[in-house]
Amino acid sequence: MASSEHSNAANAARTPLRLAIAGIGLVGQRHADAIAQVSDTTLCAVVDPSDAGKAVAERLGVPWFDDLQGMIVAQAPDGIILSTPTKLHVEQGAVCLDAGIPVLIEKPLADDLGAARTLVERAEQANVALLVGHHRRHNPLIRKAHEHIKRGTIGAVRAVQATCWFYKPDSYFDAAPWRKQVGAGPISVNLVHDIDLLRHLCGEILSVQAQAAPSARGYENEDVAAALLRFENGAIGTITVSDSIVAPWSWEMTAHEYPIYPTTSQSAYQIGGSQGSLSVPDLTLWSHNECRDWWTPISATSVPRDTSDPLINQMAHFAAVIRGEEAPLVSGREGLRSLAVVDAIQKSAKSNALVHLEEADGTGICRGKSTSQLKKTIETNAKIAK
Repeated sequence: MASSEHSNAANAARTPLRLAIAGIGLVGQRHADAIAQVSDTTLCAVVDPSDAGKAVAERLGVPWFDDLQGMIVAQAPDGIILSTPTKLHVEQGAVCLDAGIPVLIEKPLADDLGAARTLVERAEQANVALLVGHHRRHNPLIRKAHEHIKRGTIGAVRAVQATCWFYKPDSYFDAAPWRKQVGAGPISVNLVHDIDLLRHLCGEILSVQAQAAPSARGYENEDVAAALLRFENGAIGTITVSDSIVAPWSWEMTAHEYPIYPTTSQSAYQIGGSQGSLSVPDLTLWSHNECRDWWTPISATSVPRDTSDPLINQMAHFAAVIRGEEAPLVSGREGLRSLAVVDAIQKSAKSNALVHLEEADGTGICRGKSTSQLKKTIETNAKIAK
């Protein structure tokens, strides 16, 4: 029997992991769809106190609960996905960890950096897997971009420009008035995904200096902001975000990742290196044909890559982590590091001052102690899986 046949037989023989979802709104339903597409996982319960949540559970044919703790007692799932409002993440995440259940928490990890740090430390001390839903890292095009950058295809990364511009209609804010309040602007709501990708592709961020403008619609939060980023490897980055600009330059419109967004042929990030440059997500590689000289021709090459749904890839990865087969790609500490950068941008925008990440937190968030902890998590989950 061929090795691939052995693998398929093993996958078919093992018992599917029973996963529960807390929060079955738009994102939660996408996670439910992803679970249905992963062969060794099954949705065992939905937690959502709303009537709409109960209706979705009935449609999916799974038990419905209005309380997370009650679901854990009744169902004892192998893993839990939290796609509830951000303000509930820390409390609900702690419930999962205390029960010894691996948890995948939607981004951002929390609405408070200190509380997020406490949750991450709790997971590390308990050796229970905590993952953060930065699903873009699971997109094949990001894997390919990461591969080329780490391989040195563009040389040393010197600069990066990231654009996150789109227009949210008034109805978006009217449907949920909290979106008009302080702390619910595009810095907190949207920028954390882009910051996570910049960290993943270009390295850790050591300091930020930011500016923000108040909402032109009269809301309490900002509607446009920009930040200057200094990376650990010496690179300099700029990033701008707005939910009130009509433009084609955002991940949602350029990555062709989620069908509800219209698509464009543009890119959101430009990463410049000493040997060439790479635009993402269109994966166009730019380099001089003969020598590095602005008077010599420069050519563009399209980097080939596979296509697959990053949410399905993320769910398959979560299952592998639970089984002890893989280390988390986006661990709780990784999510914490990205959240720390966004928090620093918020602080800098308010103070107009340069904010150093280590000084802002003082606990080593930028570098962390991930390797040994991940090995312990794998060993612990492998024992649980057996």
